[in-house]
Amino acid sequence: MEGIFTILIPVVIFALTGFKIDREYERGVIFRLGRMNSIKGPGLYWTIPLIDQKAKVDIRTKTVEIKSQETITADSVTVKVNAVLYYRILDPERVINKIEDYTSAVYQAAMTTLRNVLGQNILDDILRNRDKMNVQIQEIVDEISEPWGVIIERVEMKDVEIPQSMQRAMAQEAEAIREKRSRLIKAAAEKEASVMLSEASQQMSNNPIALELRRLQTLTEIGAENNTTTVMLVPTELITLTKQMADKLTRENQ
Repeated sequence: MEGIFTILIPVVIFALTGFKIDREYERGVIFRLGRMNSIKGPGLYWTIPLIDQKAKVDIRTKTVEIKSQETITADSVTVKVNAVLYYRILDPERVINKIEDYTSAVYQAAMTTLRNVLGQNILDDILRNRDKMNVQIQEIVDEISEPWGVIIERVEMKDVEIPQSMQRAMAQEAEAIREKRSRLIKAAAEKEASVMLSEASQQMSNNPIALELRRLQTLTEIGAENNTTTVMLVPTELITLTKQMADKLTRENQ
């Protein structure tokens, strides 16, 4: 009896060593005698001790910060750009069997693609169309990493650093554009005001009472302020009489 227990206990212990537990975000790639067998997990499962070997893979989304990269744009401007890359493992089997170090490979692919895309665009496009460039970089890197079983979820450029001289030139350009816009608006306002004043003068010339009311309104506005302006009033009748006499003299001279 003791001999049976002596044999069974080591066998049970040996069998128990084959039980494995993986968390919800983990997968186990099982190799049997060196050959790919299956993917296990999450939860509890059993492998054959000494026969099966397991490679654990984390399928959660990973964040990689791409350090600042200095490159020259299509319009010969030197810029420094850093970015953030989000990716996760889609196929644990391929990420183990197809590439040795997928983390380094994804980082190098993202860094190279970032430099290439920046070099194909001018500075204005980089500053204005950052979202479009993020999508372009994501698609290129995802195409590279797809055979490895890795999917690129998102790429975000964080900061774009440009030389101080270029910043001053861009500030001067923006100031010139604002000045141009201001002058155009002012010119349009003056044109519109001149048209309205012309229409008003025509209406007042046909209605002397309206002109007199406008003169009285002007006096009211001047009197509302504390000033020493002297105002001399000329009756409208005198102006009308002067105009009639001038017209009569003109006809007699003709």
